[in-house]
Amino acid sequence: MTHETAVTFRDRERLARTAGHGIALDCLAAGIEAALPERLVRDAASVTDGTLRIAGVDGAVGEYDLDAYDRIVLLGAGKAAAGAARGLAGVLGGGDAEVDEALVVTDDPPAGGGEPSTNPSAAAGIEVIPGDHPLPSERGVESARRVLDAAERAGPDDLVLAVVTGGGSALLAAPADPVSVEDLRALTSGLLASGASIDEINAVRKHCSAVKGGGLARAAAPATTVALAVSDVIGDPLDTIASGPTVPDPSTYADALAVLDRYDLDAPAAVRERLSAGAEGDRPETPAAGDPAFARSAAFVVGNGRTALDAAAGAAAERGYQPLVLSASVRGEAREVGPTHAAIAEECAARGSPVEPPAVLLSGGETTVTLSDAEEPGTGGPNAEFVASAGVALAEGPLGDGARTEDETDHRVVVASVDTDGLDGPTDVAGAVADATTLDPDAARDALDRHDVYPLLDDADALLETGPTGTNVNDLRAIVVEKRE
Repeated sequence: MTHETAVTFRDRERLARTAGHGIALDCLAAGIEAALPERLVRDAASVTDGTLRIAGVDGAVGEYDLDAYDRIVLLGAGKAAAGAARGLAGVLGGGDAEVDEALVVTDDPPAGGGEPSTNPSAAAGIEVIPGDHPLPSERGVESARRVLDAAERAGPDDLVLAVVTGGGSALLAAPADPVSVEDLRALTSGLLASGASIDEINAVRKHCSAVKGGGLARAAAPATTVALAVSDVIGDPLDTIASGPTVPDPSTYADALAVLDRYDLDAPAAVRERLSAGAEGDRPETPAAGDPAFARSAAFVVGNGRTALDAAAGAAAERGYQPLVLSASVRGEAREVGPTHAAIAEECAARGSPVEPPAVLLSGGETTVTLSDAEEPGTGGPNAEFVASAGVALAEGPLGDGARTEDETDHRVVVASVDTDGLDGPTDVAGAVADATTLDPDAARDALDRHDVYPLLDDADALLETGPTGTNVNDLRAIVVEKRE
């Protein structure tokens, strides 16, 4: 008996044109659902006899006597922050602990705050305030200032619980002098298009912010600060998730300047001025390990990409397919990673290696799409480019053998990929699904060269749409390999 998921793809019946397509969609949906933040937090946190216990995915455990604190303040930021905050408020309420103040920033708050009857966050006593992603905004700055103010009001005998999730870097935007929000938008846009890694991007953003890189913990000190993080970063580095607002920052102003130089970024003058002054010692560094800001601070990762992969593997096994997780840390250019996955699937179909079909190959991580300054990109995200490039490789490989019609191929391999937050890059879809017959190889190569695969996949009825999912644990890929009849 298979488990029915709450996460669904719009027009699923049309998209599931073969058994392999349906299995791929089921695995992706199960992975996203397992990573929903409210579920993750309720699984990680508990209250027994007045003690809050938090267990991280790495086995780390923290315990906090709630009776020892005057007030409990719940703060947060990120795409999954509202759900994570609801989960934590529910755990505390179930243990008869009262949250005195709760404020989180996300990119999809209820219009007008919502009524408690229709807004689960309001019903839990949580004020959800707006920010924007992937580029910071004026309203996000206002929201970030409110979060900082709440942290600064915390006293030495207060407990500040912070939920931080992917997207928090853009959503919790508090530019430091002389940087403006317009400067931050231009900087972020350039960084995202440069091909820089997330830790490189965040090294720059942390040194242009009053809240990132340990800034929130510094504002809350000497209160006790405990962060619960849902990771969207490969390897779960706490200093990179949402740019590490409550943990030590190992990067420096000099590191940030090096990133700008490495990618030849034309950063706003105010950004260059701030980073140069910091590198010369004229501005204080972000707090590093050993700083007094962290004397009473701890952080736990309560969910990550592996959470989604494990659930997707379980869904495959329930349906009679052998699951194999290739890696939770795939990275690189999306159009280069796609053919590599296709090659592994071809080996599986032809020789039963590395796993005997029927099988589902799974991977996580985060691929990139690098644009040159001269390019005018079309529409599409890394998951769409991954699927399009994999589809071309399948069509021209031994399984496709030039087949261009539904009757000329056995559909032995189906490739699907989504961003778990429901938005693939700057698009309104989560990702795409394809086999060897979905795309014309010449048209697909042209679209990939122009970074404009969205229209091509749309015409092929291959785009996957969920809407915002409320979570964010990187990309999730499922490659279904059917057994030859």
